[in-house]
Amino acid sequence: MPSHIPQSDMGVKEFTVLVALLMSIVAISIDALLPALGLIGHDFKATDSNQPQLLISLLFLGMAIGQLIAGPLSDALGRKPILFAGFALYLAGTVFCFFAPTLSELMIGRFIQGLGVSGPYIAAIALVRDKFSGAKMARTMSFVMMIFVLVPAIAPSLGQAIMLLSDWHSIFIMYFLYAVILLIWISTRLKETLAKADRIPFTFEGFKNGFKEVLSNRQTLCYMLCMGLFFGSFIGYLNSSQQIFQVQFNTGTLFSLYFGALALVLGFSSLLNARIVEAFGMRPIALCAITTVVITSIVFWALHSFVTISLWMFLVYAAVLFFCFGLLFGNVNALAMEPMGHVAGIASAVIGSVSSILSMGIGTLIGQLYNNSLIPVVMGFSILGSLALVLIYFAKTKHSDEFDPTTV
Repeated sequence: MPSHIPQSDMGVKEFTVLVALLMSIVAISIDALLPALGLIGHDFKATDSNQPQLLISLLFLGMAIGQLIAGPLSDALGRKPILFAGFALYLAGTVFCFFAPTLSELMIGRFIQGLGVSGPYIAAIALVRDKFSGAKMARTMSFVMMIFVLVPAIAPSLGQAIMLLSDWHSIFIMYFLYAVILLIWISTRLKETLAKADRIPFTFEGFKNGFKEVLSNRQTLCYMLCMGLFFGSFIGYLNSSQQIFQVQFNTGTLFSLYFGALALVLGFSSLLNARIVEAFGMRPIALCAITTVVITSIVFWALHSFVTISLWMFLVYAAVLFFCFGLLFGNVNALAMEPMGHVAGIASAVIGSVSSILSMGIGTLIGQLYNNSLIPVVMGFSILGSLALVLIYFAKTKHSDEFDPTTV
């Protein structure tokens, strides 16, 4: 970290909470709406029960495209201008969604929201990379993820509570207020973390070179693809979660409680990761977590041939997955970003955009294959997790700050 980067007035704890909440605008934009997908499909007379899932996928698509713009501009203009522009676009998309008269127009609004959330998401990652590197960055990201997952733990219940008092349109009022609060916070408390001397003028040639640098670095490329494959499996679960819980297992309004409990498992493992990452290293932990996901998923897949899967069986399987998620997301993202400190904005844009487009396509496919069974979701984690495992092995590089079990 360059010594002349101006530091924020806020302390480390406030900084970590703010970064987590900036990233969480993605999670709350997804998870609070999940309990409403069935009602939205009913209200707009969706022709297919899987069609409302596209409200999730289109937000990811908008975010993926937006990151390609937000990343380079954050390197050229600084982090705060991108935050302001992203929130303005997000607020506009939220208003569009609130007044949308058809499902198609609601999907357009969700795409605009996705473009908007790319600003806070890119800026949040770059803010951490501006201030930390290596294992310290992974540790900070793990604390960020720990706070971040409290949002999906609460958001479905919040969305469900709003629908008990009003209708699903009011969820978008909550989105609007959430964004305004964060906008006021960054306006009054956050200092720019990218000094003018470190900014990279935005040019097409510079973007092309940054893009090429990301794709030509084996570590960054492999972990970026790994993140896309694995997160794609996760999006497939997200897209199908409302139908899995409320239709397949008939949980009704308890869906939000089950979903939130699983998110808390993820939060616990993120906290654990923050405490052990400097001792064991990012790569070994990620490797163990993905291996566990693959083995557990193959076993659970095989189990379908012998017994009828009940809710408690699915919850045990999902709890193992979510525990592994907490050990994966922060580490894999940090491993992808680690060699890219000199082009953090462009790198986070390319890594985020490519992995998001890949995961959005995979997750949409898995979701649309949902057939009132868990097979599509379990297949996704089994097959794509195996491919991600291969990528981690191929990406292997020696890190001086990491424990390498092969040397023991």
